[in-house]
Amino acid sequence: MKIGVYVCHCGVNISNTVDVQKVISEVSALPTVAVCRDYQYMCSDPGQEMIAKDIRELGLDRVVVAACSPRMHEPTFRGAVEAAGMNPYCFEMANIREQCSWVHEDKEQATRKAADLVKSSVARAALLEPLNSTEVPVTHAALVIGGGIAGIQTALDIANSGYPVYLVEKDPSIGGHMAQFDKTFPTLDCAACILTPKMVDVARHPNIELLTYSEVESIEGSVGNFHVRIRKKPRYVNVSLCTGCGSCATACRLVGRIPSEFDMGLGKRGAIYVPFPQAVPLRYTIDPEKCLMLKHGKCGTSPKCVDACDRDAIDFSMTEEILEVDVGAIVVATGYKEFDPTIKREYKYGTFKNVMTGLELERIFAPSGPTGGKALINGKVPKKIVFVSCVGSRDKRIGNPYCSRVCCMYIAKQAHLLKEKIPDADITVMYTDMRAFGKGYEEFYERVQKEGIKYRRGNAAEVYEEDGVLHVRAEDTLMGEPYELEADLVVLGTGLEPSDAADAIGHMLHLSRSADKFFLEAHPKLRPVDTVIDGVFLAGAAQGPKDIPDTVAQASGAASHVVNLLSKDVILAEPIVAEVNTDVCAGCRICEILCPYDAHAFDEERNVMTINKAICKGCGSCAAACPSGAIAMNHFRDSQIVAQILEVI
Repeated sequence: MKIGVYVCHCGVNISNTVDVQKVISEVSALPTVAVCRDYQYMCSDPGQEMIAKDIRELGLDRVVVAACSPRMHEPTFRGAVEAAGMNPYCFEMANIREQCSWVHEDKEQATRKAADLVKSSVARAALLEPLNSTEVPVTHAALVIGGGIAGIQTALDIANSGYPVYLVEKDPSIGGHMAQFDKTFPTLDCAACILTPKMVDVARHPNIELLTYSEVESIEGSVGNFHVRIRKKPRYVNVSLCTGCGSCATACRLVGRIPSEFDMGLGKRGAIYVPFPQAVPLRYTIDPEKCLMLKHGKCGTSPKCVDACDRDAIDFSMTEEILEVDVGAIVVATGYKEFDPTIKREYKYGTFKNVMTGLELERIFAPSGPTGGKALINGKVPKKIVFVSCVGSRDKRIGNPYCSRVCCMYIAKQAHLLKEKIPDADITVMYTDMRAFGKGYEEFYERVQKEGIKYRRGNAAEVYEEDGVLHVRAEDTLMGEPYELEADLVVLGTGLEPSDAADAIGHMLHLSRSADKFFLEAHPKLRPVDTVIDGVFLAGAAQGPKDIPDTVAQASGAASHVVNLLSKDVILAEPIVAEVNTDVCAGCRICEILCPYDAHAFDEERNVMTINKAICKGCGSCAAACPSGAIAMNHFRDSQIVAQILEVI
């Protein structure tokens, strides 16, 4: 056995706290260690070449690198040893940065711990077995879940590369939240002017099958071979006959009586509707919860929408359909939802009509909105306006300690638009901290200040009404003094939360969530669009709060990963999976219950458990729980782990 050990300084991250030379001295004395070296940055090209050279010249059959987290660079070093001719699963990594130098101040103790960690890794490395990946065929099609700007950009990029795409959107139209915006910061471009052409491109693209008013019902399989069931809800309008003329909506008995979800309840629609004039597809949908015919089986003497439609497109007999498709990769672009400010009762949202959210104000600004773009709040032009930032963000009391990133800038944009529409308005922004992080954002913030928008640092404590006038009570956190402002309009800068669809999709795909409840990427720096589930990628605000430029960039990044995967006829599956010894398996099925990836299947004839190696992620839950010891983990066998433990006790 010839083991090579390489200790990284990680610049000074490790060497400032750990005496690297002392670690080298101790580890070199181990009988199985053929060579032990150190280098400033082992992950660099010279560091990797050092390892490769020793493998070729010294005939190393095992390699241990003591550096940072395996999550950061284990794939890097596996690739390096494999390129030099060694099986990549004969590589072991010791974490002496996060688990040692970063958590200790005493250099002597840190050095002793680092040496123990490296020795334990050497003991495990001596027992590692070569593993071989298996080939998995790839279905050359993709699924994109979510039809906002992230899903639209992802679908277009994949389709433009020549691969079929199924784009699934739960609402009657694609467009997402961006379709609700009036303008985008900091350039003040018309949101619809940017978005609408892309929406049309999606509908017309020969490689995209657009499935609106549909939801993903179930997902089975693994990378390269996902089987997806999609539930298409009935529109009760035949989309092949409907021309989008609007005669039915005008004739509906409930026209102008139902709050419009797209207009945040500020506008009204009928029971048959399109969400907005630029909807794609521009086809009408009947709301089954509101339609008199669908709820009660009767709508006057006859449904007026049927009488008005000269294309006979109305069909109340429609039922939901189940579409089954096979895809090789999936992109999750489920977006976000606006924080519900009713949770912050002190702001009286829902009590006072002139307390509204940022997204509601967007609909007021929009030319297609409830006021036709006029700055009217309850029929009046507000003159005293107060913006309250960080509502639902940076707030540990409600469980949202994270920054939603976009709030500071959309408040600045909306303040500018209000000043433009109401030049004599007195506008104050109550801010926690100003975060203008993007390209051109700081300049836009300065522009807004010069327009006479007042920024006052402080925390808004409550909103109350006195003599018919709203008052905002707050604390000036710079001066340490309380103050109050009168307001005709209070706008709450609400933060972003994961969409309601995230729970169901996350469960189907076994995706992890980070502390902020958004989907967790495989690596925050090196794999920001990947997930730990091979073949599943993230785009846009599904992964975390983002502005539009960052969303589009990540969507294109996710698409490039999908195209890279779909361009292959076969891919190699990770061999670190569980194995069942059928001679020992008692058929208790405990492992089946515990598996978070549904990789276990019970063989009724043999009364034993089997494992789908393409689905198994090697988490070890089944091996740890098996009462008969019938399940073993490749690369993490009991003998390897015991040897590692014995070295440090």
